[in-house]
Amino acid sequence: MDKIEIKGIEVFAKHGVLPEEQVLGQKFLISVCLFLQTETAGKSDALSDAVNYADVAGLVKKEASERVFRLIEALAEHLAKQVLLSFPQVREVQIQVEKPWAPLGLSLDTVSVSIKRGWHTLYLGIGSNLGDKRGQIEKAVSLLREDEETRVIRVSSLIETEPVGYTEQDMFLNGALFVQSLRSPERFLELIGTIEKALKRERKIHWGPRTIDIDILLYDEEIIQTELLTIPHREMTKRRFVLEPLCEIAPYAVHPVTGKRVLELLMLNTEK
Repeated sequence: MDKIEIKGIEVFAKHGVLPEEQVLGQKFLISVCLFLQTETAGKSDALSDAVNYADVAGLVKKEASERVFRLIEALAEHLAKQVLLSFPQVREVQIQVEKPWAPLGLSLDTVSVSIKRGWHTLYLGIGSNLGDKRGQIEKAVSLLREDEETRVIRVSSLIETEPVGYTEQDMFLNGALFVQSLRSPERFLELIGTIEKALKRERKIHWGPRTIDIDILLYDEEIIQTELLTIPHREMTKRRFVLEPLCEIAPYAVHPVTGKRVLELLMLNTEK
């Protein structure tokens, strides 16, 4: 990706842990590095095709001077989020916050924190087999769209499939979603939990009936194994009801463990 750098935006603000910092204030220096594609603007020479760095600098100065944070880490997180939400062309952003007058009682040049944040690519499986199945799925997608840190890019067709594991239940409707999000895997799992709770998801029987089921299938190209999360989803390569809708919206997405594309996994899969 290309990048645009804005270095040393000077802001007078009242961030800090100490009471005097929050009353008297001090100078902060903020640098922003935008990661994006600039080829279109470079060829057209039109500001409408570019990210206006004056607007970026103005947003950073406004947010940094009007809000108050105890930690510069929190300030950096806030600024990164605001830049990414305000300028859709920006894929990633690096924020550096310098605190030249940090009250440490030592002779030093500056204290700083630097973070890099960006939009992540996620593929989700979604399904329902209780009540208004299609309506439950549509509501779940709508709730995802309401989250300011998440963009729903594509939604697959829904397919009707037989239940797996616990078979004494109604047929499922299953689909797949392509979303982008600023959330980490753990924070996205929290969002899923909130949506499932809103739609009255109950977990009484393993693989049992549910109003809604949302699974993270792929998150960027990451491989994650924790008590709460397994990414890629451990069952996705075995289930046609996952691979078929996913192949519709992302046939060339790569499974980071097998190294195979979704289309290849579907062609190799003979299970339900």
